[in-house]
Amino acid sequence: MILDATQWRAWHGDDFPEGSWYRDEEQLCAIVGAPRIDLISRERYANFILRFEYALPVGGNSGVFYRVDEAAELAWHSGPEMQLLDDAVHPDGAEPTTRNGALYGLRATQQETPIEPGSFMEGALVVRDADVEHWLDNRMVLSYRLDDPDLRMQIRTSKFADKPLYAQATAGHIVLQHHGEAVRFRRLSIEPLS
Repeated sequence: MILDATQWRAWHGDDFPEGSWYRDEEQLCAIVGAPRIDLISRERYANFILRFEYALPVGGNSGVFYRVDEAAELAWHSGPEMQLLDDAVHPDGAEPTTRNGALYGLRATQQETPIEPGSFMEGALVVRDADVEHWLDNRMVLSYRLDDPDLRMQIRTSKFADKPLYAQATAGHIVLQHHGEAVRFRRLSIEPLS
């Protein structure tokens, strides 16, 4: 299923956040300097393949969250994040667990995938039960299990330790992060998995 602009709304809102995101027939673009309102899918998903293309400016930073529970104050308090980053320029690129494609703050990718600022890169998230895969440029760069005891221990000693909803939901929303920079998304689609 194609995820066009009608499939998204503002975090904790009912409508598309026109003041924070620009939309046309092909792209969803975060507006620089606008209020940092994330986009949340209208539907909830459990097991799926999410495919997308994204482009970041020099030093850009964004992310895609999954299985987000909107009862949380912010998306990152609930949903695990596939980090999207210009590793070469952004300070988070110095830390393996916050580089492009990482499970933000917890798991580094098996290989680095630098972006070309302004150019689109293919990404995908594959989520089936506890198994998760992060894909960049048609390569699986990270795989993990959400119920892995080592990962659960990492969560308990991380910035997510005081977030009781983090990585708990078995179904939830997809969220596209507005981090104050001009991230662009296009060709978003989702395929439910049984």
